[in-house]
Amino acid sequence: MVPTINNVLTVDVEDYFHVAALAKSINPNDWDSISPRVLKNSYQLLDLFDEKNVKATHFTLGWVAERFPELIREIDSRGHEIASHGYRHQLVYTQSPAVFEKETIDSKNLLEDIIGKPVRGYRAASYSITRKSLWALDILADSGFKYDSSIFPIAHDRYGITGSPELPHLLETPNKSTLVEYPLSTFRVMGQSIPVAGGGYFRLYPYWLSRFFYHKLNRQSVPFVFYLHPWEIDPAQPRVKASLLSEFRHYNNLDCCYQRLSRLLADFRFTTMHDKLNELKMFNGSHDIAIRY
Repeated sequence: MVPTINNVLTVDVEDYFHVAALAKSINPNDWDSISPRVLKNSYQLLDLFDEKNVKATHFTLGWVAERFPELIREIDSRGHEIASHGYRHQLVYTQSPAVFEKETIDSKNLLEDIIGKPVRGYRAASYSITRKSLWALDILADSGFKYDSSIFPIAHDRYGITGSPELPHLLETPNKSTLVEYPLSTFRVMGQSIPVAGGGYFRLYPYWLSRFFYHKLNRQSVPFVFYLHPWEIDPAQPRVKASLLSEFRHYNNLDCCYQRLSRLLADFRFTTMHDKLNELKMFNGSHDIAIRY
């Protein structure tokens, strides 16, 4: 039986050569010379979403939107939400505030020009808003974003803020602006929060275990956030030499991800992040206690 709670389906629209796990092996200056695969993979996802009658939030890289505006218009025309994933998929804490601000505004304007609608949501590359880069939250608020989904409440070598709230909440930025935060999903095991939000974790865990986590959350009336990248359903993508850990993170179980995703979309209900936040009344001012990290 499909749970009646609406969960959140998200796609980080980027190509395989953009990912942080392969950044030491692929120079960004070479991106334009690499044959893109994001169009084929994204259209395959869109067709699957149509088949399953679900809508998703597509956190879209400005680099992709600039080169393939027709893809962005197609995502929008099929009833999905367009949100921002920054411009060049750079880790936020490696950027200066000035560079981050320019790329954030440029990418937001680009997406809005393409679809003719406001872009309300943002997700950082590799969830890289951490305690080292909380200053980025002020830039997001000042740039007109209504919500962020960049903070993973776990410990990780590349991202995460341990002890941060695990449910959607209003946060206070360092300069005392406010922004709605929808964190990536976790599950408590022996008092520890483990990541269950999708992506590499969805490929790592057997499907029955992911399904168990998600059902448990829904039975607790907690909607989960699921994310995926178009390259994760593409086992035929070129193999890039990297560290053993990076290769494992990127290539593990690519061959079964599409089938697992199809099962997931049949087993659970999904909506966009903006619609879920509306459902939770996060934009109406009733949640007036802002959390400061």
